[in-house]
Amino acid sequence: MGSGLRLGRLLGQRLGPRFGWLWGAYGASALGTWLAFGAFPLIAVRVLHAGPAEVAALSSVGAAVGAAVAVPLGPWVEFRRKRPVLIATDLARCAALLSIPAAFALGVLTFVQLLLVSVAVAAADITFRAASGAYLKTLLPAEHLLVANSRFESTAWTTTIIGPPLGGAAIGLLGPVATVLADAVSYLLSALGIRATGGDEPRPERREAGRLRAGDLLDGWRYILADATLRPLFFNTALFNGLVMATEPLLAVLMLGRLGFAPWQYGLAFAAPSIGGLLGSRLARPLAARFGQHRVLVVTGSLRAVWSVGPAFLGPGTGGLLLVMGVELGLIFCCGVFNPVYATYRLQRTATDRVARTLTAWTVTTKASTALLTAVWGVLGSLLGPRTAIGVAGLLLLATPALLPFSAAARAADPEPAASRV
Repeated sequence: MGSGLRLGRLLGQRLGPRFGWLWGAYGASALGTWLAFGAFPLIAVRVLHAGPAEVAALSSVGAAVGAAVAVPLGPWVEFRRKRPVLIATDLARCAALLSIPAAFALGVLTFVQLLLVSVAVAAADITFRAASGAYLKTLLPAEHLLVANSRFESTAWTTTIIGPPLGGAAIGLLGPVATVLADAVSYLLSALGIRATGGDEPRPERREAGRLRAGDLLDGWRYILADATLRPLFFNTALFNGLVMATEPLLAVLMLGRLGFAPWQYGLAFAAPSIGGLLGSRLARPLAARFGQHRVLVVTGSLRAVWSVGPAFLGPGTGGLLLVMGVELGLIFCCGVFNPVYATYRLQRTATDRVARTLTAWTVTTKASTALLTAVWGVLGSLLGPRTAIGVAGLLLLATPALLPFSAAARAADPEPAASRV
């Protein structure tokens, strides 16, 4: 009974009205993002009659250039109040996205505009993530960070489940730019929610006098690589995320092309297993309280790597569909537990005056590695076939747990599990 009461308190823990507004803002923008999932490629194909190369450039080039643009923003954000930065990046994304339905209504929408908007949104996304991590660390005490990150993760998977179907229905009823407009409005709502958090936020003091120097741009990477715990986690997440994302286009080609799955079956194969992410995120906090953050991080980080070999054996029909759904369910469940623990562990290991630079460097590297590996696996898929290329990625993923932080220093940094204090 004592364990049940502790678990109930953990899941129902109140984090205050300021976090409530921040959580609501996150939920609004996350729902808008998933409502607009796939909207840019759809507009490029159906409205602008773009070809495969242009559609690929829209996602890869936009993300890569956006990441490069965001590099100098990390050090700049570090020494600014984070709440105004969050509001400004939300409003910037809102304005950029609103330009698309406006241009569409006037009949002047071009592919170049889509590309420029994707760059602006990608750069603002990275800046927002860096500032939000630093803001969260000042908003809540360290012992509440995992509860907060678990709630963000639950919200992310919930919107992943409901957003794309609603977005597809909206496009069918209202046209191709309807979900882009909804996404823009969601960022406006997010900005209003963050503004409502209120409170005083002191301006961070810059230790060194003078303007931003070229060497400051690398501070985030220097900090990560100098830390014996953050360094392996950094390489693990960059490689894991890049390899998983690199196989998604190949899996689409395999399922929708060679194996003849219908589009609704393809969507179902990835939407339904997202329930596993919702369940995993709900279990992350009680598991970490019982076994310790480090153990949960290492175990779920290892388990999430074992699933991606499965799609290499994908066949047609119901059996193939069930195989994909089972693989995705296992992968997403492990990620649902891992992600909030990892986000909390990273925040706790990062000095408060280094959070924005560290998160910027982390996100830029992850996006760049994903773009690079996606391009490489596109070539491998053309040379070896999609099934073989997916299998190669799956085998490489099996090696990624070796990059998790197993060191004694990483274990020593872990807060004592609650179960051992009973």
